[in-house]
Amino acid sequence: MTKEIKVGNIIIGNNDPLVLIAGPCVIESEASAMRHAREIKRITDMLDVPLIFKSSYDKANRTSASSFRGIGIKKGLAILKKIKEELGVPVLSDVHCRTEIDEARKVLDVIQIPAFLSRQTDLIIAAAKTGKVVNIKKGQFLAPWDFKSIIEKVEKSGGKKLLITERGSSFGYNNLVSDMRSLQILKEFGYPVIYDATHSTQLPGGMGKTSGGQREFVAGLARAAVAIGCDGLFIEVHENPDKAPCDGPNMIFLKNLEDLLMQVKEIDALVKTII
Repeated sequence: MTKEIKVGNIIIGNNDPLVLIAGPCVIESEASAMRHAREIKRITDMLDVPLIFKSSYDKANRTSASSFRGIGIKKGLAILKKIKEELGVPVLSDVHCRTEIDEARKVLDVIQIPAFLSRQTDLIIAAAKTGKVVNIKKGQFLAPWDFKSIIEKVEKSGGKKLLITERGSSFGYNNLVSDMRSLQILKEFGYPVIYDATHSTQLPGGMGKTSGGQREFVAGLARAAVAIGCDGLFIEVHENPDKAPCDGPNMIFLKNLEDLLMQVKEIDALVKTII
């Protein structure tokens, strides 16, 4: 049994409905973010899938200094606040530095620690002390059992609201692989486990100055993770990922989200009848 974590009106864990964390990788503009959020909410409302909207105001871990990072914390948080208030959905974004947390906590329902920063003690402690839900992505360089020490950092800092996200493991240069055993191991720590189906298909730095990706594997990996029994899926979507300024190769087309959610809902319902 895992703890149940509440995000807004959404309950995550145990036999609660599969949750979706979704949105474009980065906030490109207010119009783009609102357009994506409205369409994702339309789809999830229709399918009765709990939604947490995700988009980053800054992507500090780019391969190249010339890569698009986002529109910044002030403009980004203002847009996320508007989405939260107008659409009534919880919102999530990355924080990369302790100095961002005080401002981010005023808007975000979930503070996300990026995978590359999953061992940054001061950042994790600061996020845990906010009392907010903290989603920590397991670093590509970590074994699943290494996450126990990260959990201890959160708990010793008074944090009780934790989500763990699996996003693949390094598999040689410029490649990731998903070990589905990791999801089961991570769940044994007692917190809800999310599977990041899009970043798990990323090819880090695989295009020289940018990362590549293999979005054709997203649907299959998502189905497999739900069959294992994950508590939620993290899926980045875009109207036209081939034109997206960030992580386009591993994002799926927004138009394909509905079909994928229909598939994983059926799998999730079956799994919950046998475990």
